[in-house]
Amino acid sequence: MARIETPKRIRGTQDIFGEEQRRFAHVVETFERVRKLYCFQRLEIPVFESTAVFARSLGETTDVVSKEMYTFEDRGGDSLTLRPEFTAGIARAYLTEGWQQYAPLKLATHGPVFRYERPQKGRFRQFHQIDAEVIGAAEPAADVELLVLADQLLHELGIAEGVTLQLNTLGDAATRDAWRAALVAHFEAHRGELSEDSLARLEKNPLRILDSKDPRDRPIADAAPGIDDYLTAEAGAFFESVTKGLDAAGVAWTRNGRLVRGLDYYRHTAFEFVTDRLGAQGTVLAGGRYDGLIESLGGPPTPGVGWAAGIERLAMLIEAPAVEALDVAVVVEQDEAYAAALALTAALRRAGHVTTLVASGSPRKRHDKALKLAPAEIVQLSIDAGATKANARVIDGGESKIADVLAAL
Repeated sequence: MARIETPKRIRGTQDIFGEEQRRFAHVVETFERVRKLYCFQRLEIPVFESTAVFARSLGETTDVVSKEMYTFEDRGGDSLTLRPEFTAGIARAYLTEGWQQYAPLKLATHGPVFRYERPQKGRFRQFHQIDAEVIGAAEPAADVELLVLADQLLHELGIAEGVTLQLNTLGDAATRDAWRAALVAHFEAHRGELSEDSLARLEKNPLRILDSKDPRDRPIADAAPGIDDYLTAEAGAFFESVTKGLDAAGVAWTRNGRLVRGLDYYRHTAFEFVTDRLGAQGTVLAGGRYDGLIESLGGPPTPGVGWAAGIERLAMLIEAPAVEALDVAVVVEQDEAYAAALALTAALRRAGHVTTLVASGSPRKRHDKALKLAPAEIVQLSIDAGATKANARVIDGGESKIADVLAAL
């Protein structure tokens, strides 16, 4: 008979288990706890959307849309895409589900996202993000709250040391238009020196040239005009309110005048929390204000600001969590006591004790097997000759914390 070949895990995906799973779970649990402190509501959205949701929101010319999205046609002939990020789907839901009546909304979610990228350390084709958004709040206070939330999350994960909040303003629409025109003029004057990618961006997305990693582009990008020369008074006041709010909340930040977002719907605040502990993939959390996004999806002008962070990257930075503690191991000394052991195990679990049942293998070796599990207490069950009821006694663990459960049985 021909040997059946086991299918392999798809490149760029993960099977998460053991210590990796404990790290992953710790990030999610910490995020859930902290977002509740800030009154962010949990939501769930579909894993796939109409392709138009992402093509419109991310821009037809971005690498995500043109190269990285998992897009397919379903049996009904509709073009669908696995979500490459959360914000566009949340914005779509805000419009189609009538959530405008609840604005301003503070929302949080987490789950898998999908991008066809070259897999490397901390980067996968199916990866996971935590995400926080404020929709319907135009005030700088919304930006501040999101940044303070992110800062507290990193502190509670124990990874804030060595992580720097880089902050910039993209200004309002008038600021952005004036700055964009100045950048185009600057880059046009150096067209012959730019990389091929930057030449393509010059036509469609010139701000992206500022964060090019190509060594041919760096001197030109570094010499480009800064946004501060084009800030309107209103845009300057907005950024000042954000920075003063962060100072008041005790959140350290540094200005990065070259931090940009290429799409036109981004406004005002742009930010990244960056570390040097992950090599080239140094951004652990990033976001910004996207006041034009919902309008690009057919809705009314609606302010919004949000951030996302890769769970895998955060998990790589945290200390390895301890293995879940075991309270009680119930050891069946004689097989005749198995039914009583089942009843005791169920009672202990209902009383909130983490319990495992050791009832397989040689009866003489079950106690040694239980010791290797390192429980706080070991309960041994046996039946004396002629008896009809099992005897349960704590044989390891000192003063028992489960005496009440034993007594009830």
